[in-house]
Amino acid sequence: MRIGMIQSNYLPWRGYFDFIDDVDIFVIYDDVQYTRKDWRNRNLIKTADGTKWITVPVKFSQKKPTLIKDTEIDFNQPWQRKHIGNITQAYRKAPFFELYSPELFSLLQESYRTISELNIALIRWCMEKFCIDVPLVSSSTFSTAGGRSERIVDLIKQLGGSEYLVGPAAKAYINEKLFEKEGIRLLYKSYRYPPYKQQFGPFEGLVSAIDLLFNCGVDARRYLKSLSPNRPAFS
Repeated sequence: MRIGMIQSNYLPWRGYFDFIDDVDIFVIYDDVQYTRKDWRNRNLIKTADGTKWITVPVKFSQKKPTLIKDTEIDFNQPWQRKHIGNITQAYRKAPFFELYSPELFSLLQESYRTISELNIALIRWCMEKFCIDVPLVSSSTFSTAGGRSERIVDLIKQLGGSEYLVGPAAKAYINEKLFEKEGIRLLYKSYRYPPYKQQFGPFEGLVSAIDLLFNCGVDARRYLKSLSPNRPAFS
């Protein structure tokens, strides 16, 4: 049983969904502190003028830190109309825009209270379009204790996991010896993807996965998987 866990992102890139597709249970890591200028509430789309950020405004204060699961969306700003307009402007001539945009825009117009709720709804929608059938659970629904790595190990055990998949950046902070001691095989995710036909000049890989859907449609999954295998931390 392989477990993976990442904080929720707004309309994530294709590597996020490849990661989910590589595990048996995916955990939304939502009971950690929300961070500004991160992927939690924004992502990139490709436009005729290059890549462009689309950002969901949230109610956040440095004086009162908030967990991701509790970070509320700020509906005093017309972000929904703006995002739909920006996405339409960027992708209206893409081959599969008409296939996916009605459902996507319907989700964007919903009044989700928190950024976590919105992100999870969009992640589930993208998973369906990429034909990914993996259970999602939230870390906040589990009771865990200890430091960062100890909490993760505890959660993996509660889920019955024997393997844990992480991104390559996790090597800087994860306690590999703890996982080895606990008999949990630790794997580092590989992110190396083929290009696909995009609009507007040279290929840009680090954009939202909706770029892949709008440009490739039913063939999108052909470009979803990494070209190199995941790497074990220890034998």
